[in-house]
Amino acid sequence: MILLEPERLSRREKRIVFLLMDCLLVPISLYAGFALRYGSARPWEFLSSSLLLFPLMTGIGVVAAYVLKLDRIKLHAFETNAVSRIGVASVVLSVSAIIFSYLLGLDGPRSVPLIFGIIFFCLAVVTRLAALSVLRWAAHRDVNQKRVAIYGAGAAGIQLASALRQAQEARPMFFVDDNPSLNGLMISGLQVYSPSVLEAQLSRQDISQILLAVPSLSKSRRTEIIEKLKTYDAEVKVLPSYIELMTGNAFADSLRPVSPDQLLGRENVALDTPEIAKAYAGRVVMVTGAGGSIGSELCRQLLSCNPTRIILFEQSEYQLYTIDQELKTLANTAGIEVTARLGSVTNKARVSGVIAREGVEIILHAAAYKHVPLVEENELEGARNNVMGTQIVATAAAEAKVERFILVSTDKAVRPTNIMGATKRMAELVIQDLQTRSTATKFSMVRFGNVLGSSGSVIPLFQSQIAKGGPITVTHKDVTRFFMTIPEAARLVLLAGAFAKDGDVFVLDMGTPKKIIDIAHQMVALSGRKVKDSETGVGDIAIEITGLRPGEKLYEELLIDDDNLLPTPHPKILRAQEGMLSQIEVAAMLRELQAAIVASDADRLRKLIMARVEGFHVQSEEVPAE
Repeated sequence: MILLEPERLSRREKRIVFLLMDCLLVPISLYAGFALRYGSARPWEFLSSSLLLFPLMTGIGVVAAYVLKLDRIKLHAFETNAVSRIGVASVVLSVSAIIFSYLLGLDGPRSVPLIFGIIFFCLAVVTRLAALSVLRWAAHRDVNQKRVAIYGAGAAGIQLASALRQAQEARPMFFVDDNPSLNGLMISGLQVYSPSVLEAQLSRQDISQILLAVPSLSKSRRTEIIEKLKTYDAEVKVLPSYIELMTGNAFADSLRPVSPDQLLGRENVALDTPEIAKAYAGRVVMVTGAGGSIGSELCRQLLSCNPTRIILFEQSEYQLYTIDQELKTLANTAGIEVTARLGSVTNKARVSGVIAREGVEIILHAAAYKHVPLVEENELEGARNNVMGTQIVATAAAEAKVERFILVSTDKAVRPTNIMGATKRMAELVIQDLQTRSTATKFSMVRFGNVLGSSGSVIPLFQSQIAKGGPITVTHKDVTRFFMTIPEAARLVLLAGAFAKDGDVFVLDMGTPKKIIDIAHQMVALSGRKVKDSETGVGDIAIEITGLRPGEKLYEELLIDDDNLLPTPHPKILRAQEGMLSQIEVAAMLRELQAAIVASDADRLRKLIMARVEGFHVQSEEVPAE
């Protein structure tokens, strides 16, 4: 049990175990020396005159083991130096036995001390190797341990195999080397195979990862091998070269996480104000789309506002489970109740039921389909969720006399060129109309720029492309976007709820927009690589221009009319009062939208958007004027 569970012993206890083991081996070896010399397993008659040697040699053995630090030899690092120290201890014991036999005038052949030393050496080595084998067997019983192959059976590969044997996460299974003289050999306890049989061995031994450990390779040769290895069904990792280790670029091939703050090109906007805590303290707050990037961050930040309860409303079971598990421990500590409710915002009965049963006082409406290409291809479902879902939740809020309702919108709603932006503008029109007739509920809206780090944003996409070695895909060299971080976006929503008056649109002063291609260059640099020059081919990661996607704009705007800006208590937050449709026009828009959805008529939906959404147009390939 000690060998199987060595982690339960302290380092001092392990040293005592090794000293006791060596102490026990001394008399056993001495006895075996007499037995071999006299050819008998029970040489009692020949031992009687030499019994004094046993306690003497045992004492000397303990002293020699302690002085030579045999107890400090680490099993996983058992190598030539350790064996040499055991050899020195064996010689010390053998010579000591000869000297004491002579000084004490003990009978017995002079060959016994020599045999004794040899046996002690063999037993000390064998017991340690046996213990090491048991430890490795115990470690390799883990079925989740990753089985790896090492490409390169040189010094680097051998050292890597030795290091992996001490790890719990991976188990080296064999070497691969293109040196014909090494094929078929056993090196460091592992078989060496030729690259020609690699594919068969990967399948036979269930290998999940190949580790390239030939640091002396030229860059071109290493690239050639990596491209070949990538054709197999196993992940490929590269050990840094000695030059890379010396220059500090050893881990350039490992993508370093890029903080969204590094890409903003401006300082974070401080949005902590007393109004937030006052607006949400002691309230029951419902967040729709609670499992999404913005919704989940809203829930996290609400914990610092001390609400009575947070209602998580989400149609994805997995996302609801994830955010619920994350929040519960923190919420319990803060004394805030968290309630998870599955449901779609397009289900009127479910939405109204949850609002009524939970006594909701504030609604933060973040549920939406937001990915432009997907909504462009699924326009009817995008409209059902983004427009009808908003109308259902907002109407239920008004009927229940909810105190505040905040719609999370987007800058793509301003003069949109895609269905997603158009549906979000239609949702804004619904909220503006409801505000004109609401006496109990304050409705407001928040327009975001692109949220860095959210699902589908450029950071995770570019990081994934860089990790694969490129290329990074950018739709147009002149595409620009306003950017904000997830915390900024969530805080802006909370502030909008605190500042809300009557159908206002709140926007954050995000400075000047940034080019997407500049962000691509920045992320490549932050990951420790260089952008590949299209002409010379020099560099690591290529950037490809793929062309604008259907409905994609070259640039975004935050306001339909810049002349209607009003200040708020926060200098970086602006309030806009924008044009709206009449109640009759909004009702007609919703009836026509519902008819298009029921009839599955996408053309009808697009005609409705052209008629009702101001500024909607199809984006051309023209580059905006300087």
